[in-house]
Amino acid sequence: MDRSDDADEASLLAEGARPFAARRPKSEKPHYAGHRDRLRERFAQGGPDTLADYELLELLLFRSIPRADTKPLAKALLARFGSLPEVLGAPAGLLCEVKGVGESVALDLKIVAAAMQRTLKSEIRGREILSSWTQVLDYCKAVMAYEDREQFRILFLDKKNALIADEVQNIGTVDHTMAYPREVLRRALALSATAVILLHNHPSGDPTPSRADIEMTKQIIEALKPSGIVVHDHVIVGKKGFASMKGMLLI
Repeated sequence: MDRSDDADEASLLAEGARPFAARRPKSEKPHYAGHRDRLRERFAQGGPDTLADYELLELLLFRSIPRADTKPLAKALLARFGSLPEVLGAPAGLLCEVKGVGESVALDLKIVAAAMQRTLKSEIRGREILSSWTQVLDYCKAVMAYEDREQFRILFLDKKNALIADEVQNIGTVDHTMAYPREVLRRALALSATAVILLHNHPSGDPTPSRADIEMTKQIIEALKPSGIVVHDHVIVGKKGFASMKGMLLI
């Protein structure tokens, strides 16, 4: 190689180009392109049960990150939050703490979560709630289990126990939220509800009712009783499951 060859290679390197031997041919696709095609084909042919959680999360991330290998990010999200539902349920701010997740990626994940919640809610709207209890619990877990603060929610029911409204009455702290019996009564009367199901979450993950939870429930029952409004149950939602006060014979 003469001095002119040395100069040409030095010029390429100075401009940020790699030596010819190390450069990828223009026609060669990045390694993740074939992986994406194979993953999509597996989903199309075998359905979601043939894919691991991180692979389903990869498929979601394809839409948000069109030109990168999303497998490491999918695994990092699952390592941080524990499961696919917890990733989708995580607040956008916490999602953005994971390296590689920007605001647009976090927003896309929250849109998917909102669509899932809306689908679950549609399965219980207009139906007899007490005979659709599994769907009710699935919906409650999707909307409440992964919140980082306690929220007190009420399902207002008509005389056929069909859902009239689903409303968050109060949002508290990581381990406490208040419910005001008079406000519950006022809203139930405004909606012409004849029964309610009380719900709140425990961000700790353990759904075991506290003494304060039990006392609050009894106060609400007493406030609604003169108006003939029944409290069917108070369900506490946690990442580890549910606790029904009625099922535990606490009310």
